[in-house]
Amino acid sequence: MILGEMRRYVRDNNSIRVPRSLRDLAYKALQAKEKLSAQLLREPKLEEIAKELSVGKSEVINALDAISDPVSLYEPVYSDSADSFYIMDQIRDASNTDESWINTIALKEAIAKLDKREKNILAMRFFRGKTQTEVAKEIGISQAQVSRIEKTALEKVRNKL
Repeated sequence: MILGEMRRYVRDNNSIRVPRSLRDLAYKALQAKEKLSAQLLREPKLEEIAKELSVGKSEVINALDAISDPVSLYEPVYSDSADSFYIMDQIRDASNTDESWINTIALKEAIAKLDKREKNILAMRFFRGKTQTEVAKEIGISQAQVSRIEKTALEKVRNKL
């Protein structure tokens, strides 16, 4: 019940107003699309519509986007007697998968088990982008020592993963 009331409120109290010039351009683009479709006997490209109207392609895209109706993420795309598939089912975030979350957690746990010096060296090397020589100067040891500590720390992390 509350969801329906929220939808009605958003529909009736929509404070986003599309400027008249943008709406006019969108309608002209739709008319140009029909005209070009009849002439070309195919669906015209955005570039062709923009050229017909003597405007940029991005202007046509923005104008057409501005007049398109919003669609609910829960709008059914396909439905049979048993199951329905919604727009929400088709949206995915390739960078934030379950596997990436698990890997991130495992990496944090592996790094947490390193000693303070190893964490510090890895942080300077991989998160602050410092060279081994810069790290060595900053913490007062040789570059070779930084290299050995870094190698050992990375091996520990790999073994925990």
